[in-house]
Amino acid sequence: AHGVTVELLDSVFYRNKGAYLVGRVRPGDGSANAEAVPLVLALLNTERGIVVDAVLLSSDEASVVFGFSWTYFRAATTRPRAVVEFLHSIMPHKRVDELYTSIGYNKHGKTELYRGLVRHMAESDASFERAEGDEGLVMSVFALPSFNVVFKIIKDTFGQPKTTTRRAVIDKYRLVFVRDRVGRLADAQVFEHLSFPASRFPEPLLAYLLETAGESVRVEGDQVVLVHCYTQRWVTPLNLFLKRAVSGAAREAIVEYGNAIKDLAGANIFTGDMLPKNFGVSRHGRVIFYDYDELTLLTECNFRRLPRASDLDEEMAAEPWFYVGEHDVFPEEWAAFLVPPGGLRDVFLASHADLLGIDFWQQMQERQRAGEMPDVFPYRPERRLAWD
Repeated sequence: AHGVTVELLDSVFYRNKGAYLVGRVRPGDGSANAEAVPLVLALLNTERGIVVDAVLLSSDEASVVFGFSWTYFRAATTRPRAVVEFLHSIMPHKRVDELYTSIGYNKHGKTELYRGLVRHMAESDASFERAEGDEGLVMSVFALPSFNVVFKIIKDTFGQPKTTTRRAVIDKYRLVFVRDRVGRLADAQVFEHLSFPASRFPEPLLAYLLETAGESVRVEGDQVVLVHCYTQRWVTPLNLFLKRAVSGAAREAIVEYGNAIKDLAGANIFTGDMLPKNFGVSRHGRVIFYDYDELTLLTECNFRRLPRASDLDEEMAAEPWFYVGEHDVFPEEWAAFLVPPGGLRDVFLASHADLLGIDFWQQMQERQRAGEMPDVFPYRPERRLAWD
């Protein structure tokens, strides 16, 4: 009665270069009433063989491993519902639909997400509202805060300087679906013909959606029909987080911002528009990118140094006086908008000044072409076990 009971799932969860054994620890005889402690063993295949790289013992740590910004696991299971119930017992704050999706049952996850939305609307007086943060040029975004989800609808027309197309935006979201997301790209579920009571849409919000995305939003009787939309988990936009956070949390977030850009580069992803407003901060403090219309493969970019002006006229010209190709990128230009002002600027530059030059980017391209796969772990470095 004074011992512990360890329960492990039969399934091994594989993702990228790692594998995970997932279980729970119960005190005493393991009765259902005993509070369970999560047990996640992160395994790596090293030169000395398979080793335990980390032992994770909290619900929050387990939630990051099964988070919405990682590639879906590959797991052989004949009873996915039982697996999800087990996972939910050690991660009670994570929605069931996200757990199905995380283990590769994304279609079932979509079904559970829809069912959850319907139940939530029936059991509450929840209303939709404009999503917080700066309005984008490509997507009309609104949220259901009480359900922790945002809805993104492609606008009918895009403001300047956007030159993309509706088809191209859809292709970008498809690219994110099939690429390695390395914990830095928010998973997006695409829905067609979603229907909600019009009474849950405040008049200003509904007018905004009909004005900006009328081709994808229509009113049918007492229902609002979303012809085509994407759903994502709600996160706090990074630019707003930095304004609201206490200094310590803001410093951690700005370093995470650079880490996110570098992790994505290691996965051959270049986000394009790297403004802080296009990144969000999760409840675990991870910085995640969620705006995909300019996303592209890193190896398709041409990173260049800014040419030096030969006279004052060139230096003061409103438009570039040198040729700029479609895939040309000038990291030296980013200092004005990528790096926040004040003390956070010093914090960012101390860790990520290399992002503002071409050497980092060209080296990452060379690594991609050489077939390198950098290690990215869903747990903090200090949680890794030391093996002498």
